[in-house]
Amino acid sequence: MSMELDVTFMANAVETVPIEFKEQATLYRQVMMTYYAAIREVQTKLEILNDDLQIRTSRNPIEFIKVRLKSPESILNKMQRYSLDKTIQNLSKINDIAGVRVICTYINDIYDVATMLVNQDDVKLVQIKDYIKKPKENGYRSLHLVIEVPVFFSNEKRHMKVEVQIRTIAMDFWSTIEHDVEYKHIISANSEIKAELKECASLSHDLDLRMQEIKTKLKGIRDETIQGN
Repeated sequence: MSMELDVTFMANAVETVPIEFKEQATLYRQVMMTYYAAIREVQTKLEILNDDLQIRTSRNPIEFIKVRLKSPESILNKMQRYSLDKTIQNLSKINDIAGVRVICTYINDIYDVATMLVNQDDVKLVQIKDYIKKPKENGYRSLHLVIEVPVFFSNEKRHMKVEVQIRTIAMDFWSTIEHDVEYKHIISANSEIKAELKECASLSHDLDLRMQEIKTKLKGIRDETIQGN
């Protein structure tokens, strides 16, 4: 398993203060630091789960983990979309400032990892959106959880929200490409490319289902072999 952590980006996300919060710059940095700490907390939980499963089942369901803090620009845009006043207090109304993306091998791994994570007694499930069973109109698939975890600091304990997106390698590959072309405004007015991307999403999902089926068959063969011996 690999973990992607852009330290420079994290530092910039904490240190960069939007002009709207300049008068409360220190408080803004403190808040963003708590979200960064929450990311590290969830990341550690997932790494421990993966290590435990490696010992107990001889396989790692998590291929790699990506983490990110929402950029100041994205935070302000979301506040505007939600018709929120641009205040420090309203940051808590945005669920995805802290983000962790978990890339799994198989579809079943997604639900297994999600269940193991939310079953931990210090993790509170705030929201779940299953875009695998009910994909978005453009074909996007992923399991989204908003969880709340305790983070301990020198003088207090804070419960922080973290959005956890769990998906397969194929889902992540499709999402990365779609996000790239969408945000470069290449397909904003091109229905043909949008339709082709949606078809690719279906093909990727079919591949995920077939690979899951192959894994299940191989497990059955292995179990029969063990019983036969």
